[in-house]
Formats: sequence, structure tokens, C-alpha cells
Amino acid sequence: MSRSAERRVADVRRLLAASRSVYEQRARWVPELALATGLTPQGVELGFESLERDADEDEVRALVARVPEAEGVHVVLSANVFVAPLRAIALARAAAERVTVRPSRRDPVVARALVDALRDDAVVLVPGRDVAAVDRGEIHVYGRDETIAAVRSAVRPGVVVRAHGAGLGVAVVTRAADVAGAAASLAPDVAAFDQRGCLSPRVAFVEGDEDRAVAFAGALHAELRAWEARVPRGELTAQERADAARWCDTLAFVGRLWRGAAHAVASLPPGASLAVPPAGRHVLVVGEPDLAAVAARVAPIARFVVAVGSDDPGRASAAVPSHARASVLGRMQRPPLDGPVDRRSV
Repeated sequence: MSRSAERRVADVRRLLAASRSVYEQRARWVPELALATGLTPQGVELGFESLERDADEDEVRALVARVPEAEGVHVVLSANVFVAPLRAIALARAAAERVTVRPSRRDPVVARALVDALRDDAVVLVPGRDVAAVDRGEIHVYGRDETIAAVRSAVRPGVVVRAHGAGLGVAVVTRAADVAGAAASLAPDVAAFDQRGCLSPRVAFVEGDEDRAVAFAGALHAELRAWEARVPRGELTAQERADAARWCDTLAFVGRLWRGAAHAVASLPPGASLAVPPAGRHVLVVGEPDLAAVAARVAPIARFVVAVGSDDPGRASAAVPSHARASVLGRMQRPPLDGPVDRRSV
């Protein structure tokens, strides 16, 4: 049965009210989330600041307008960003009268808390549900490309799969920006979730000469060192540690490297190949003379870029793919609740 736009908006509003309740009681879940995610307790507290708890009327109506109605939606969640279930369930609820949610086995905490707080029989957790059991409507799947491919191969004919895959964020520091101020604003975007989310910035493009890029890299290193004291980084997996060591060794050889106890910043000389860093608070800084040059550097990784943060988001948008969400530096981890985070074609 088709629902009016007003009813769909009201359903999303009820979910946001549940989110506020979860946020207010967040201390209950910090220990469990720290264990599930590998973040430190301080890292969990920082992550909770990115949990969407409200949205203005235009944002909610835009979210509803962007989501086609479906007979039902089954949501398959990943574990990279523990606050991500809110937006995923909001999109599903805007689309369908009936929503089932399969939380991540590694991190079901916030999905479970939201559904419990919502107390809506139309939204149900189904931890063990096989996607092959879904016989109508849509499946919204979040996660790695391999996960998405596995879901696509298993679904029944007629079931629509809407995929939200892996991605990364980039920062663009324009010529007008104060280097130290831009570094201070970018640092919390890097620290949040230990850089594991698709909105997390991995590469910072600095408009200007190499000296300006080096100055920004040094300032960002100092800011991340201060964040280490306030919000210590959590445990990295063995693979993440190996990837980080390899990236640091490479960048120390071909560029300049600033390394802290739990972060690293590197800068590249002009013309050097782009080397996107792994998660774990690692940032590559690249100086380019203008935004046209930035656009050329972004082009090889454009399909992975989900978000851009900048001191001037409107101007920076010209240098990144049109699907990238644009935010001011410091707000990359919490874009408006007006649709999916991942706006690439699905």
C-alpha cells in the first residue's frame, strides 16, 4: 500500500526520536561498542557525535523524495561505522511499510538499540536472515564489494538490490584557506572511527605550491598528535598494521613522512604517483597549483570518492565527482540526512 509523503516523513521522524534516546543513553553501550569495534572508549564517544539525531524539514523531505517506494526492504548492515544503521534504517523506512534489518555479526549494538528504542512493529531485527529468503521488494546492502557481489548472486529474481559500497573521502584546501586552521578542522574528521568509514578523508589536496602543502602536512601532524592524547586510536588488525607499515615505508622513500605514535602524514613531491593510505589515521597530502590539477589527480580514484571536505565546499565540488558529498572541514562525518551517504549509482 502506498503511503503519503507526510506519513513517510513521520516514520523517519520517529526513528530520529529513537536515535536521540540512544544518544542520551550512550554510556550504556560504550564498553560493548569498544569491544566490538576495536575503538577506544574515547573513540566510541567521538563516534557518537556523528549519530544523526535530528534533521530539518527540508532534509527529511529530500530523503523521502529520493527513495522510491518498495513493497518491503531488507537491510544488510556492515560493521565499519557503528552509527551507520541510523541512516540505513531511515532510508529503508522511508521506502517501505515493512523493514527487516540484518545487523553486522561483529557489531550489532546500535542497530539493536535503535530498533528497541523505536518500538515499531514495522521494523524488525532478523540477525540470521538469508538474503535468498527475501522474495519481494528490495535489499539494501552495505559493505565491501565482495559482500555486495555475494548478495547480488544470491537474490531471487525480481528482488531489487541497492548497494552502498566501500569508498573514501578527500579534502580540498583552497588557496584562500589558512593552513593551520584547515588542519585543525580536518583532524577530527580523520580521527573519527579511526578513519574506517567511507566519509573518512584519506587524501588532502592543497591548492598552492609544494611549500604550502608541506606546511599543511606539518600542521596536520601536530593536530593529529594532539588528538592522540584526547582520543587514543584503537587497535588495528594485523592486516591494517601491515598495510600501514608498507605505506609509511613507501612514502618515507618517495616523499616526506611525519609519523606519530598512532598516526602518519605524508606529502608527495610534484608528479609523484598517488598512494592512497590505509585506515588508521593516515593522510596523504598533495600540493597542486589549481583545482583543475586537483581534478586531474582525483580522476583515477573518482569512483571511490564518496565525500569531499573543504574550507570552500562549493568551489571544491568542481574538482571531485558529482556524486561526492560536499561538507565543510570538520563536518565530513555527519552530512545532512537528506539521502544516502553513498550517492554513487547503485
